[in-house]
Amino acid sequence: MFGLLRSARSMASRTLGNSIGNGIEKEWGSPNLRNLAQQLRFYQRPHAPWCSDNEADESGEGGGGVSSHLGVLESVAVTSNSELSVARKRAKRAAVLVCLFEGSEGDLRVILTQRSGNLSSHSGEVALPGGKMEERDKDDAETALREAKEEIGLDPSHVKVVTTLEPFLSKYLLRVVPVVGLLPDRKSFKPVINPGEVDAIFDAPLEMFLKDENYRSEEKQWMGFNYTVHYFDFQTENKKFLIWGLTASILVRAASVIYQRPPSFSEVVPDFGGIENANSGHDPKL
Repeated sequence: MFGLLRSARSMASRTLGNSIGNGIEKEWGSPNLRNLAQQLRFYQRPHAPWCSDNEADESGEGGGGVSSHLGVLESVAVTSNSELSVARKRAKRAAVLVCLFEGSEGDLRVILTQRSGNLSSHSGEVALPGGKMEERDKDDAETALREAKEEIGLDPSHVKVVTTLEPFLSKYLLRVVPVVGLLPDRKSFKPVINPGEVDAIFDAPLEMFLKDENYRSEEKQWMGFNYTVHYFDFQTENKKFLIWGLTASILVRAASVIYQRPPSFSEVVPDFGGIENANSGHDPKL
């Protein structure tokens, strides 16, 4: 975190500092969010040299957020296999919004949704707002904000996008980019749920995705490779939710970057060296 004005100066300087502080509160909601924005704007994500920032594909179901049983950092895959020619040819692009705000106790919280039970895939699962990139979207941030507006009525003008994290690969090589945005004024957000895509909206503390409380994991196989699926149990005042798979993996990574520490649990990621052969001829989908 970056500090604000720290030097003890004259009364005039203190007055100026108070004015600056009031301006920060108006723009960012709190000094904490402003400092977080500064921190994240210095963040440089690893870049996959074969990945074009302009690639997009409109196929597949894009409503109700993006959900998958598998979520692996694309940079991990590239480290294991710098070519990944099959992913270059087949990978579709999507973006999700990691929308953070400061809770009443000063903790960072993230907005989550429960996908509609009427969707044909991953119905009822917890997801971040987001979906497939469309041709009209100029970048990942626009995709994530557009989808959040469509799904939960979040006005894009109320969100300050500060960075994007490394892309994740879903089970069928959908390339999912997490877009981190801050919501300075939580009260300004009046959810309007799209019932065709979303059944519920809630928020959870971001730091929980670094803790082993209410956490469990399962080792599974994907195309012959072992990987870890994260499961987080979370309860609001009147409902229980299970946050897992791709969504959980993204939030573990986001929390690690923001809190600048690793999670208290370990994970297994697959060896991507054989993906090209294992995935040959497979029809990618969400």
